[in-house]
Amino acid sequence: MLLCYITDRTQFPGDEGSRRRRLLEKISDAAEAGVDYIQLREKDLPARELEILAEQARDRIRSAKSRTALLINSRIDVAIAVGADGVHLRSDDICVADVFEVYKKLGAGLCCPGLCGADTPVREKSAARIIGVSCHTPDEVAQAAASHATFAVFGAVFGKNATPPAGLAALHEACQHGIPVLALGGITLENADSCLQAGAAGIGAIRLFQENKIAELTRKLR
Repeated sequence: MLLCYITDRTQFPGDEGSRRRRLLEKISDAAEAGVDYIQLREKDLPARELEILAEQARDRIRSAKSRTALLINSRIDVAIAVGADGVHLRSDDICVADVFEVYKKLGAGLCCPGLCGADTPVREKSAARIIGVSCHTPDEVAQAAASHATFAVFGAVFGKNATPPAGLAALHEACQHGIPVLALGGITLENADSCLQAGAAGIGAIRLFQENKIAELTRKLR
């Protein structure tokens, strides 16, 4: 069962400093608990601030000596700059082929000037290992599979805020395209199993991880 913790520091109380500290604590907990992916999804941060937070997240994961993969939401420049394990793309983001092309150039030893608004040196040269894609329809999942993305996140299965639920039938249809699909949107301990029964390879969540003790949560989920 694949688990993906999607971050949102704005859900934590306190000032910006407190929120970041709490977020980094959660990232450490997730890494120590063996969560498969941590998607750093702090969309409001400027590139340089996101890069700093991504470096701190990367260091927390490494300190835990964990296999947890760090993915940067949308920002391939930041992912490359900090040596993250990959990126997670929005449904309307650049195509997966373009991401592969950027990493191909990186693997060839080419430097990437202009990262995060400055001539940031590439800290680690490696092929793109992980590319996740957010999908809202089974057709989008099929496109992600055809483009050789690593996995797709499909939702919102049980609804999210004003977003109506996609439902388990749509999740089942989305899981028929030969790519691991993680269910997202309103996931709880009680309904996670129904997502697996529908064919999902695992789940992705924000609140589920941020509002619970992650070690206990992952043990119950698995």
